[in-house]
Amino acid sequence: MALTATIHKAELTVSDMDRDYYATHNLTVALHPSETEARMMLRLMAFARHADEALTFTRGLSSTDEPDLWRHHPDGTVEEWIELGQPDEKRLRKACGLARSVTVYCYGRQGPEAWRAGLGDKLQRFSNLTVWRVPQDTERALAALAQRQMRLNALIQDGQLWFGDDSDNVAVVLDAFS
Repeated sequence: MALTATIHKAELTVSDMDRDYYATHNLTVALHPSETEARMMLRLMAFARHADEALTFTRGLSSTDEPDLWRHHPDGTVEEWIELGQPDEKRLRKACGLARSVTVYCYGRQGPEAWRAGLGDKLQRFSNLTVWRVPQDTERALAALAQRQMRLNALIQDGQLWFGDDSDNVAVVLDAFS
């Protein structure tokens, strides 16, 4: 018998003072059987950082053709491609060719530095690519917020993101990979 996704509901209130974006998003997030709660919360954090009425979750781990989140222009072109993990060069080349802006949130106990080193100078040719490393402390702190029903708040000011619920707040630390 195949395992099914676990559905999580999140009411995410975003106050992005840097972009003058203020909205509440009622989100349904499917936790794939092979996905950790930390990864799911990283998807919600990425949603908060890029929040927009047109930003949507994709089939994620269930699809190799789509990122974790994306935003389309009304004409159907991809404006933003947001990926979690350590995509290979071929996937990054595809993403950078399709989307105006590509963001990767690289995380995990092992590998972000090795992944980046393995790609060498290849990332330099993608002018529309931004890569962030998520430190393990941030990953663990976000995972601790995971619940089946969540009321989350994201405050973004001066490039800093605070992400939390009514009982806990996490200062999200991201390191730029160049």
